[in-house]
Amino acid sequence: MSKPKVATVFLAGCFGCHMSLLDIDERLGRLAEIVDLAKSPLTDIKVFAERCRIGLIEGSCANEENVHLLRMLRANCDILVSVGECAIQGDIPSLRNTIPLRECLEEAYCDGPSVYKPSARIPDDPELPLLLNRVTPCHEVVKVDWFLPGCPARADAIWSALVALLNDKPIRLPYDLLKYD
Repeated sequence: MSKPKVATVFLAGCFGCHMSLLDIDERLGRLAEIVDLAKSPLTDIKVFAERCRIGLIEGSCANEENVHLLRMLRANCDILVSVGECAIQGDIPSLRNTIPLRECLEEAYCDGPSVYKPSARIPDDPELPLLLNRVTPCHEVVKVDWFLPGCPARADAIWSALVALLNDKPIRLPYDLLKYD
């Protein structure tokens, strides 16, 4: 009997929630025994070879590539979980939403105090993904089934959620896995 497939993706964020996934420590061995990572930056698998039972999203949508990857994840996963505040509400990447995109780019590439300015121009290489005017949380782009809060989400919360979902149970996290005081 084949193991259930799990996919993880990283959008605009800091990779902290994937670090929390790695922080399940000795349970990583148990996780490898009960699931196959079908697509993940942890394994460098870039395409979906088959349908996944669970997809974990980290990060928000800041460019067209993020949106494409998120839609591909939704299309290939039965259950989709937003992990961490960037995926849930946009968090740090969405701070740029208060400033027009053009102004952000000019500050970063042309006018910022640490910018070396001989050719001061905003990159426009066609290989670069097109930035969205607004950073959006994942549930504004696709249907998300579950949300794991935290910045980053805690390792024990990620483990508990995976175990629950793999056993066809609802995610029920005790307060001590969700409090941040």
